[in-house]
Amino acid sequence: MTFDFSTLLVALTLASGGIWALDSWLLKPRRQARAGAGTSGDTEPVWVEYARSFFPVFLIVLLLRSFLVEPFRIPSASMMPTLLIGDFILVNKFEYGIRLPVVNVKIISNRPPRRGEVIVFRYPEDPDIPFIKRVVGLPGDLIVYRDKTLYVNGEPMAQSGLGEYRATGSGASMDGTEWQEERLGEVPHGILSDPGRPALDLETVVPENQYFVLGDNRDNSRDSRFWGFVPDANLIGRAFLIWMNWDRKNGGIEWSRIGTIIQ
Repeated sequence: MTFDFSTLLVALTLASGGIWALDSWLLKPRRQARAGAGTSGDTEPVWVEYARSFFPVFLIVLLLRSFLVEPFRIPSASMMPTLLIGDFILVNKFEYGIRLPVVNVKIISNRPPRRGEVIVFRYPEDPDIPFIKRVVGLPGDLIVYRDKTLYVNGEPMAQSGLGEYRATGSGASMDGTEWQEERLGEVPHGILSDPGRPALDLETVVPENQYFVLGDNRDNSRDSRFWGFVPDANLIGRAFLIWMNWDRKNGGIEWSRIGTIIQ
């Protein structure tokens, strides 16, 4: 069990709800009895008032964050050009199934990830760390990455050149890299390639209930090529929206990215 914000939120919800319940069932009747007898001590304690006021807030935030949507911030360039450093994104938590907070046990199944979707997951080598990558390999797929071309079940994923990528702000080191559009089946998305870096070639078959993921910044991403597959149990959700971008090196808020749908 990992102590993180989810753990803190669950603890606050249980504590405030427990205090409110204890007061309603035990302490409040005693105060009312004392008031009826004309004795002092019938005033509601401040800590009970706070618990009663904050419990609905904690509960609503817990339910929304655990089962509907959760916000994340992009800290690295590994998903450029799709996601930039400083993007704040929303992640759909119920699309891949409902999981209990903190313990991350799936209690309701939904659909599995599809090829081309951008997912957030708990890093297999350190589940405390959330990672974000793009699904390229589904269970049973033969994945080959050779000469910076991705092959899925023997079929190359089409790439078309878009010219040099112009980067600024915290991602300025990616300026001048090769910008391409890749199609994962029917899903088009941008990728970056650094001509100065050699390809990390591999060939593998995706195991059952696991996924092969890559960063869109192909030569600047630690992904399944380095540490293996993402188990279904590690899934957090599907990234679907950029709701804010804040990059101090780029002048603060990048207004044009607000509301961008993640493809």
